[in-house]
Amino acid sequence: MTAADRVTISRPEDILGFIPHALGLWPKESLVAITLRGQTLGATLRVDLPPERSGRVLALYSRRIAEYLEADHEADGVLLAFFSEDGWDGSGLVAGKLPPLLEALEPVLAHRGLALRDAWFIGSDFWRSAFCADLECCPLPGRPVDQILDSRLNAEMVFRGSNVRESPRLLGPGDQPVRDPEFMKAEGAKLEDLLGRWRSRKAFEEMLDVWTQVLDSSHAEEFDGEAAAFLRASMRIPAWRDAVVVLAAAGKAVALGGAEAFGFFGQEDHGENALVIPPGLRSPSPVARNSPTAGLSPAAGPPSGGRKPAGGKGAGGGRKATRAAATDVNVLRYGDVLLGLYPENPDWNRLTSLDQVLAMLSRRGGGEARAATLTIRGWIQWCQGSGSFAHEFFTQADAEQRGYRLAELLAEVVRLGTVCGWARNKSSAWRKFGGAEA
Repeated sequence: MTAADRVTISRPEDILGFIPHALGLWPKESLVAITLRGQTLGATLRVDLPPERSGRVLALYSRRIAEYLEADHEADGVLLAFFSEDGWDGSGLVAGKLPPLLEALEPVLAHRGLALRDAWFIGSDFWRSAFCADLECCPLPGRPVDQILDSRLNAEMVFRGSNVRESPRLLGPGDQPVRDPEFMKAEGAKLEDLLGRWRSRKAFEEMLDVWTQVLDSSHAEEFDGEAAAFLRASMRIPAWRDAVVVLAAAGKAVALGGAEAFGFFGQEDHGENALVIPPGLRSPSPVARNSPTAGLSPAAGPPSGGRKPAGGKGAGGGRKATRAAATDVNVLRYGDVLLGLYPENPDWNRLTSLDQVLAMLSRRGGGEARAATLTIRGWIQWCQGSGSFAHEFFTQADAEQRGYRLAELLAEVVRLGTVCGWARNKSSAWRKFGGAEA
């Protein structure tokens, strides 16, 4: 982050004004924790407040929060903001579940080396410090929330183009699918054609090359009908859909290796297995696409060094063992990509591009393809650390096609409070702003 990108936070109103921009929405019934690295803000975590406040529940909840925050290995402190309508009374005293939760959190955080620097309670009309008892500084019932909305930092974030939603509802009227029977018929015909080739390695590689070109090129305009039908149809083949996700995050080598490890390929590659690629999706440079390193991500990379495998001609058993080990690794990597555990640093540019492409494709029609695009967009939101937005996408996917399996599985991951592996690490986490100084 450059000096021009950095913002300075000097007052509680600035910190509280930063939170909605960091999350993309105004939290409701939520705990927001921000780690501190000296005087610099670190990771931002939002979780639902616990539904009950028994000692056992608060203890488990506090340990879970501390475990999440521990992923920021450079953090030495933490700020807590409790957003809730529960417990406010006419005198401005905050009762209910918030003070007991704060009391449960502080010692657990301290035990993990995270000093609680400050904490606040925020309602719909007022906010106040959790520790200030000076009525001149913190009058009853609290300071007006307008102070947060009118803060200097909030104004600067708006000026920079940031916007805050009232809720995680991401899809508006402009995101509704077009009802075009002729297009859906063309998509169905393209799917039928692809289903006859999906187990062909040649077709699989060509599909990955098409998606690589799409993700790495400018796509400010909508795809033509033939191109959109091809891309949407490819999303209706689960093995290809998942491979596109892996391609975007980890590169072609991992996507191809995982497919091979899972035994996807079962057809002899003859000329008839080649894909019929729409003109709008054909690569302008087929030589580059067929180069030995095409599609390799930095994470996958070409083989390092120039050393030949040990064993020479008589090491056939060793080569088989190496191939078996590589197969096991590729299987693990496929799953690890979906959980944000591999590669160490995903290709955020391609993932952002994938989200934009899927947004366009989701508007071309409903059905299974739209459910797939919404699900993967939800997964990207989860990878970026926004479980609320992810849940909204998974809900929309299920509404589009009841029982869409991938949406159900990922929704359960979010429901369990699982945090994407990339979001737990400073070096790999998606950064909306880059950072801020407190």
